[in-house]
Amino acid sequence: MPATALAEAGSAPAVVTPPTAPPSFGTLALRWYRLNRAGLRATAIGVISLLAFLLVWHLLTTYRVVFLVRFTNVPSPLAVYASFSKAIHDPKFLMHILLSCRRIFIGFSLAAIVGVPLGLIMGRFKLVHEIIFPVAEVLRPIPAIAWVPMAIMLWPTNEQSIVFITFLGSFFPILVNTLHGMSLVDPVLVRAAQCLGARERSIFREVYFPASLPHIFTGLTVGMGVAWVSLIAAEMISGQYGIGYFTWEAYSLVQYADIALGMIAIGVLGLGSSVLIRGAGRLVMPWSAK
Repeated sequence: MPATALAEAGSAPAVVTPPTAPPSFGTLALRWYRLNRAGLRATAIGVISLLAFLLVWHLLTTYRVVFLVRFTNVPSPLAVYASFSKAIHDPKFLMHILLSCRRIFIGFSLAAIVGVPLGLIMGRFKLVHEIIFPVAEVLRPIPAIAWVPMAIMLWPTNEQSIVFITFLGSFFPILVNTLHGMSLVDPVLVRAAQCLGARERSIFREVYFPASLPHIFTGLTVGMGVAWVSLIAAEMISGQYGIGYFTWEAYSLVQYADIALGMIAIGVLGLGSSVLIRGAGRLVMPWSAK
């Protein structure tokens, strides 16, 4: 009997579980919203903030408010938009933007290529730090606009002098932040690498450089902002093309809408540059992404 029962049990048909239905679109949308709720909230608040700023700007300029500061000659958002619609079809305006971006790219790239390795070397070798740091500290507080006459004397063309001033503006924040990152490297990690037989080059590559990367990218972000400030100052004084020159020329010609357009263009270009650097930082340092 037990054998017969087992045979009957073995021949019984297996229970087939029906396939589960795929999640509906509403379910997927709800999951996506829960995962990205914080980012959506930040985006919504940012959009509301910009709209509120535009509304206040429109009201102040429409009613020509005079309270501590005067809005009698400040262009309205609609006037600036009309100027933008006209300038976007003007090849000269696009050339101003492209030249400024090229100067920023060259000056900032040179500053990063020189500043990051120099900061790493100064942070690792005390003698190099003692030689270079005093000179850097004397030159660092000099504003970019004060370098304009000297840059004109040093370089044969205005283009080279403007790139040089842009380089100086971004070089010192990069150097100082790289030095700060090197000073915060945990010495326990260095000693552990030495105990494992790592050579100086390996310690530099595997310990110092990764540990300093967050501060290096902080310096790159700050340096990019200062580079734009330095570039605009140089273009306003000694340039013949560029978004800084465009803004100053608009002031000279009493074209108030173009002044605001130039300022907004500078802000958007600076924001875009910083976003690119932060994005590169997240790619290089995925462990630091929040």
